[in-house]
Amino acid sequence: MILTGPAIAAARTAGEITIDPYDPIRLSPNAYDWRLGDTLRVCDGDLDAATPTAFTEVTVPAIGLVLEAGVLYLGVTYEKTGSETYAQFLNGDRTIGGLGIWVHVSAPLGHQGHAIRWTLEIRAARPVRVYPRMTFGKLAFIQPFGAAASYQQHGLKYMASTGIETSRLYEEITGGPS
Repeated sequence: MILTGPAIAAARTAGEITIDPYDPIRLSPNAYDWRLGDTLRVCDGDLDAATPTAFTEVTVPAIGLVLEAGVLYLGVTYEKTGSETYAQFLNGDRTIGGLGIWVHVSAPLGHQGHAIRWTLEIRAARPVRVYPRMTFGKLAFIQPFGAAASYQQHGLKYMASTGIETSRLYEEITGGPS
């Protein structure tokens, strides 16, 4: 079951959902419109699942930043979101897709008990200018079915995330942090 905009607002007021900063104007019929944060990591060179990803970190200026085709960018949501009660589903939206931007297609599920600023995978079909804090997608809250299993209780690798995270698959492949 997906929460409606009014249900999201009520759950936030009741302390069941974290959205920070929160703006009620960003509620839509079944989601909350999230924004792109102020920083991007530009992934440099070839990517290898067995090694940490090399990157250059850039601040997105007020005049915007042109995303280039063929480059992997990692961004972050401006809003910190989460819930012990609800799971989350984060996607780009039609307006971003209409600009040829693919955002966060590989990991849209946010587990219960995980309040973070989401790391975003971003690709552009062609050069396109983006701006800090522009609307970039929609976040839906989902009522889980069954016994609750908080992300924090499982000690998963991204639970302490505070910002943009590169892949940590190399820890699994190599047996530990690099």
